[in-house]
Amino acid sequence: MKLCEFDYDLPKELIAQSPVEPRDASRLMVVGQDIKHRYFRDIPDYLEKGDTLVLNDSRVIPAKLKGKKSTGGHVEALVISKSRDGYECLIQGKNIREGTQIYFGELEATVLEVKKDNSGARYLVEFNCNGNLNSILEKTGEAPLPPYIRQKLDDRERYQTVYARKNGSIAAPTAGLHFTDGLLDRIKKKDVSIAYVTLHVSPGTFTPVKVEDIEKHIMEPEYISVSKENADIINCTEGKLIAAGTTTAKALESSCVDGRITVKEDFSRLFIYPPYRFRSRIDALITNFHLPKSTLLILVSAFAGRERLLTAYSEAISNSYRFYSFGDAMLVFR
Repeated sequence: MKLCEFDYDLPKELIAQSPVEPRDASRLMVVGQDIKHRYFRDIPDYLEKGDTLVLNDSRVIPAKLKGKKSTGGHVEALVISKSRDGYECLIQGKNIREGTQIYFGELEATVLEVKKDNSGARYLVEFNCNGNLNSILEKTGEAPLPPYIRQKLDDRERYQTVYARKNGSIAAPTAGLHFTDGLLDRIKKKDVSIAYVTLHVSPGTFTPVKVEDIEKHIMEPEYISVSKENADIINCTEGKLIAAGTTTAKALESSCVDGRITVKEDFSRLFIYPPYRFRSRIDALITNFHLPKSTLLILVSAFAGRERLLTAYSEAISNSYRFYSFGDAMLVFR
């Protein structure tokens, strides 16, 4: 399929700049045989005894650093991962090359290598932190909000799900941002099982697709973990299996063998696009409204059907739903 088939026009005023309060007060479009307009707090109405809700428990690292070069130029860095030789980063700034020195307050960094590919430049960086960069990021780093969000987030926890436990993501699994502890308690009281998987969101999730033939797009690897306890919960599901988020769906698909979820700790390059045939028995997907031509929109199209999904998006725009990371949600049945 062609990338242009996953495009749509969105008025800028529908791009959510801040989250609603409380979390579950966001709107919910339910896409089944027809379309219904509800609120996220109503989602237990669509869950029954014997169902299983699967959540991604990855936690966002405050991986964004702001600083200056030794020459005074402003720099913004996003720490992606640790390697044997240093840290891989995305850096915004002018004339960043090997040997460039950057100061993030008391934290000093030296660019060791510049790697360029079709997706842009990556930088291998050495920090003078004696291996304690994570603790420094917790103190001085910022939440790496998407570039279309221009308002500062006062509470860093608002870009975390209430069940986030395992550090590793550089962007939130945003479908989960709508859940509250109280809402999860209501779901459990309906005898709905809750299982957890882990997918640490990397740049691969939001890197733009730059090829018109989407089959030629290559996903970056993302860490996935599924424990035996949670695999057993999912495999014993008697009712519907509901995946909260595209990252959860990808983790399930990456760990599914012969229709069953297996214990998994590995990296996945899985790119889901139509006419992908889902291996796991996901019956419904909770998801936000995604950017045009994005891998996330393409994944949901594979699950829901492209024309069906774009029809739902058109109705969402007509009804002034809020889009993207801090926007409203959709519950779509296969």
